[in-house]
Amino acid sequence: MPTRRRFLLTGTMAATAAFALGGRLRALAAGAQPRASSQEQFEIVHPDDEWRRLLTPAQYDVLRREGTERPYTSPLNGEHRAGTFSCAGCKLALFSSRTKFDSHTGWPSFWAPLDHAVATRIDSSFGMARTEVHCRRCGGHLGHVFDDGPKPTGLRYCMNGIAMDFTPDAA
Repeated sequence: MPTRRRFLLTGTMAATAAFALGGRLRALAAGAQPRASSQEQFEIVHPDDEWRRLLTPAQYDVLRREGTERPYTSPLNGEHRAGTFSCAGCKLALFSSRTKFDSHTGWPSFWAPLDHAVATRIDSSFGMARTEVHCRRCGGHLGHVFDDGPKPTGLRYCMNGIAMDFTPDAA
């Protein structure tokens, strides 16, 4: 016999599945690739112990384990000088300071990456579909991109500051 509890539980599960599927379809339509496989190839590859030696523990957690730094902890949030933000793992230039904006989310945000700097794939962790952003050269996890950013792109590349370095322009 159907009970109210079973009805509510079934409805909640169906709504959650529809939300996750809808997000996955939106991510695919936006050009995101399915989750990386172990066969994905990058220009810069190191064994895990080498990445641990090259990166700080916090950088390793974000870049290699797809972790997330706590919001409002990155010094790059307050970085307003002209310059370039690059991958902390392989030093590839990723974002120009000209595209940085304050999203009030607690993470450095940009409305566009540099050409051929990043790649995306679907991240369906935590029961939702998001578009994950990673360095196209070493595969390091940088953050996620959302469609609630400012003009001209309408995108918000919400990046982990710990995954990037900043180099100011020469004066």
